[in-house]
Amino acid sequence: MSAQEPTAAKRFLFLQGPISPFFPRLGAGLRELGHAVHRINLNLGDRLFWQGPGAVDFRGRPAEWPAFIAGFLDRHAITDMVLLGEQRAYNKVAIAAAEARGVRVAVTDFGYIRPDWIVLERDGMNAASRFTRDPAEIIRLGARLPPPELATKYRDSFPAQARWDILYHLASLLPWPFPHYASHQLYNPIPVYLGMAWRLLRRGAANRRAETILRERMGTGPLFLMAMQMETDFSIRAYSKYRDLDSALREVAQSFAAHAPADAHLLVKVHPLDPGLKNWKRRSQRIAREFGLQGRMHYLGGGNLGAIVEEVQGTVTVNSTVGLRSILDQKPTFALGEALYRIPGLVFSGPLDRFWTEATPPDPALREGFLRCIAHMLHIRGTYYGQPGLDAAVQAAVRRLHLGLLNQPDPALPLAPLPEPAGSGAGG
Repeated sequence: MSAQEPTAAKRFLFLQGPISPFFPRLGAGLRELGHAVHRINLNLGDRLFWQGPGAVDFRGRPAEWPAFIAGFLDRHAITDMVLLGEQRAYNKVAIAAAEARGVRVAVTDFGYIRPDWIVLERDGMNAASRFTRDPAEIIRLGARLPPPELATKYRDSFPAQARWDILYHLASLLPWPFPHYASHQLYNPIPVYLGMAWRLLRRGAANRRAETILRERMGTGPLFLMAMQMETDFSIRAYSKYRDLDSALREVAQSFAAHAPADAHLLVKVHPLDPGLKNWKRRSQRIAREFGLQGRMHYLGGGNLGAIVEEVQGTVTVNSTVGLRSILDQKPTFALGEALYRIPGLVFSGPLDRFWTEATPPDPALREGFLRCIAHMLHIRGTYYGQPGLDAAVQAAVRRLHLGLLNQPDPALPLAPLPEPAGSGAGG
């Protein structure tokens, strides 16, 4: 790694992270620059995926975790904590303890921008993000930043992701040597993996069926997309009002039936990694019958998401990154839940009932400013699983954490002068 600018030594604590070599390699990179690096393992999977010194095991009960993490932060004088999934129960307790002590928190996850971008931001994501929601400020900040290169640069490795994910979660099921570990997962991983394997075997047929439905509907009337998510995702569990996706789908179908143009059609696109523990085709058909949408509401178990978004007249989602993709494609978009992009001017801010007939594309200046800001302030470029994207992600994350560049652009970027805030002209 190239030489970095001098900075005061920090003391990092890593909690659970992506199921990949990303965290251990990130820790090693920080250690090479003179920082202290610590790690707490909560289960056997954590232990398997951390290589290097500085790791300890927490084998106690969840009720003992608050005292343990508080004592660890104090005993080791931790200055920075790095983790994935700020809404996990262990992490929420750790973040609260960190905030009480002035410890900086860095959160990572798959990018708001896909496919080869990774989030690395301060304190939290989506509703918990510190990113401004003020449209004028977003336009002002974005004006000094260069447009990001959105063409895919790195390819991730699904086989590596699947292999490591299975190893991690099956190891975490073992009661030894972490007998009291409480997982944040809603379902046992074994039926989840079986369901995903079955869906993967049928993926070709599902894609062909989706392409046929899209082709038959094109030109027959307005098309709208309901982009489904994973019910296990904290985007649903923590950042929306919905206890399940059935509730969200019923709300959208009911509104569409009552207020969308009579010749409009609603496409229901299931998440590509949905394990099929719920039969969404059957459920969507039942909801369609309930609201008289037979022949107008279509279940898509597959299909090319990019091609689908390009053809629809609007997108509805709870808070999926598909919503951001829709915005970037200049499509009218509605967010049912809390989302980073739920900003008037980016998404439709009126009620859902009016979206079907009144929604307009995102404001061009706000869209461009938002894209530039989140790309350069909240993301690093790279992947968790595939090379060379993993190398790039580690290098970028080491630099940002080393220099303390969370939620701000890298000074190495060619930055234009920051425009004055609106109405701040010189006084007479």
